[in-house]
Amino acid sequence: MANHQVASRYAKSLLDLSIEKNALDKTYNDIETVSAALESRELYLLFKSPIIKADKKLSIVREIFTDKVDKMTLGFLELITKKGRESNLSQIVESFKDQYKKHNNITEVNVATAVAMTNEAKASLEKALQDSSVTAQKVEINTSVDEDLIGGFVIEIGDKLYDASVRHKLSKIRKEFTENK
Repeated sequence: MANHQVASRYAKSLLDLSIEKNALDKTYNDIETVSAALESRELYLLFKSPIIKADKKLSIVREIFTDKVDKMTLGFLELITKKGRESNLSQIVESFKDQYKKHNNITEVNVATAVAMTNEAKASLEKALQDSSVTAQKVEINTSVDEDLIGGFVIEIGDKLYDASVRHKLSKIRKEFTENK
């Protein structure tokens, strides 16, 4: 079975259990904690390593997450480790986040600008996106700064890309000039 299928199934099981136990938001926060921990290269490599025994990985999972996550989430992490799926943990975490957002009608939007966005501009963009038919009812905006854009912005919504940057416009003009010799 492909890794994304494994990740999707485990994530779906955790999502369903969380909904059943009325602990979805708590579980999402726990998964965010796990995701932050997986940013550690050492922990990520530990879970990927076939050399380290499962019982050692299990004790490390308990040591790291016992006081940081809910009992249900810890049990889930233990189950993944016992089943030998800990190497897929980062994919399971990402799949859970995606399924959580889909369940709660949250659209993730990535916005790159040449300079940092002000809070007012971000709020205005969020309102405009919520009113559009392109996004779901709730919008989660991730901002980044890319000075190479020169000005303007680039918005990424799912598989759609809206490029209103000066760099893109200059590129289009350059292309027109080179084609019209």
